[in-house]
Amino acid sequence: MRPNLFYLLWFSVVIAQTSTNPPDGQRVILAAMGKGVQIYSCQNVSGSPQWVFLAPEAKLFNAAGAEIGTHGAGPVWKFHDGRSVKGKVVAKSDAPAPGDIPWLLLKGDGSFEYIRRSETHGGVATAGACDVGRTERVAYSATYTFYTAR
Repeated sequence: MRPNLFYLLWFSVVIAQTSTNPPDGQRVILAAMGKGVQIYSCQNVSGSPQWVFLAPEAKLFNAAGAEIGTHGAGPVWKFHDGRSVKGKVVAKSDAPAPGDIPWLLLKGDGSFEYIRRSETHGGVATAGACDVGRTERVAYSATYTFYTAR
């Protein structure tokens, strides 16, 4: 019996979404849309030039479209109200669509306990060879959800 293609696609999306969920007992404090770029550098890796991720550079927006902060190297999220958080990746899953950067769950060390990156669009470095020393800025967007204990 051949598996149903719809079921396989649905199952892969469910896995991608649930593997980056925060632990039980966390509640959403803030959700923001990040819009910006993923920055890559072409480096010689094991004798061949490859794109290596350097940092994100994005602005954060609330549901009304107002800018509320920034996201940058660290990774760090800084908000106009003075809150900030640095994150460390604890879970990663492929995005449902090819060409989109992975979904992540990060443990925070600041104003929030966990940060989830989901609903990603774009951000993947150009495929193929590159010129060593060159940088590339690839447009992306993502939803960032910030959590704390109940």
